[in-house]
Amino acid sequence: MKTYCVGGAVRDELLGFPIKDKDFVVVGATPQAMLDAGYRPVGKDFPVFLHPKTHDEYALARTERKTAKGYKGFTVHASPDVTLEEDLARRDLTINAIAKDADGKLIDPFNGQADIQSKILRHVSSAFAEDPVRILRAARFAARLTEFSLAPETLALMLQMVAAGEVDALVPERVWQELSQGLMEQKPSRMFEVLRACGALQKILPELDMLWGVPQPAQHHPEVDTGVHMMMVIDYAAKQNFSLPVRFAALMHDLGKGTTPVDILPRHIGHEVRSVDLLKDVCKRLRVPNDCKELAHIVAKFHGKLHQVGKMRPNTLLEFLIELDAIRQPARFNDFLKACEADSRGRTGFENCAIPEADLMLKALDAALRVDAGAVASAFSEPEGIRIAVYEARLAAVKLVL
Repeated sequence: MKTYCVGGAVRDELLGFPIKDKDFVVVGATPQAMLDAGYRPVGKDFPVFLHPKTHDEYALARTERKTAKGYKGFTVHASPDVTLEEDLARRDLTINAIAKDADGKLIDPFNGQADIQSKILRHVSSAFAEDPVRILRAARFAARLTEFSLAPETLALMLQMVAAGEVDALVPERVWQELSQGLMEQKPSRMFEVLRACGALQKILPELDMLWGVPQPAQHHPEVDTGVHMMMVIDYAAKQNFSLPVRFAALMHDLGKGTTPVDILPRHIGHEVRSVDLLKDVCKRLRVPNDCKELAHIVAKFHGKLHQVGKMRPNTLLEFLIELDAIRQPARFNDFLKACEADSRGRTGFENCAIPEADLMLKALDAALRVDAGAVASAFSEPEGIRIAVYEARLAAVKLVL
């Protein structure tokens, strides 16, 4: 019975990254032997155990056999006769197929160290094609390891997988899990570049895939191409270390431009309404969490209206704040402004542009929030009277600050 540290911990140590979690493979053991040693079982589909003291994961060495489409279509074989090399062979990328024994010796049968040196993302074996989640993982690693390139043979294999319909078997939870993790990486645009290159984006997010090649007015968008703009937007959001809801909202805000009638291009009249409709489909299909969904909805619907704030009268500005539910949810409103900031600065030549409309709205909101609604309401007994009095008090505060 031998234990090896494997996967991400070994890879990140070689890359000089901080190590978050350690995973281990146990060779030559049985489930009963693990239980006898005090390990706690947690694996449903294959034998995984938690160390009694460190709570690190220890999995029995295993092999997999493809039995159906999708990432669950496998039969797992775990027994004492499965070797370390056989276990490593079923992993996705060579940089993730390196093990380290208790003495610190590296076991690298698929030359992962060489690929780290050469900065290449390469599949371990043809078994890569058996699990469509590996397409998403390869794309996500491209977003994380920004200097790494995808091996041509790996891209060719991913193209074959998409053509064979493997991506169609992906379940929403895994798609969202990988996409959301990729959005939180250093350069999210690289994930979408890889997904586009192999044809997977058209299957997973056709609403986003449609945006490449769609022109925008050059005076407002020197980059012209809407797809290019979207990638600049999410990379700006990542550079600012914005949260996942902000990054997702930034990614989704212009979906409607993909369905703009050709005869009115490069203008996109009414694209906000179309964006909201398409966003609903995406969120339902991928089962997007509520915090991401709700922020993306208001960004898609109102990001264009933000540019009109400088010309608004005080009552119109207050009503806009109420429409955004900014008074009840100021934190979400701040996230709305961050997504709009990414939209404004995710343009060629506008990377540091001023956004006076956001500053104006923050001042107006601060004024409205300073109104003691309880004190105002105490002078009235009817709900409608309270509503009007509180509104008038907030409007007076907004007028004063403006």
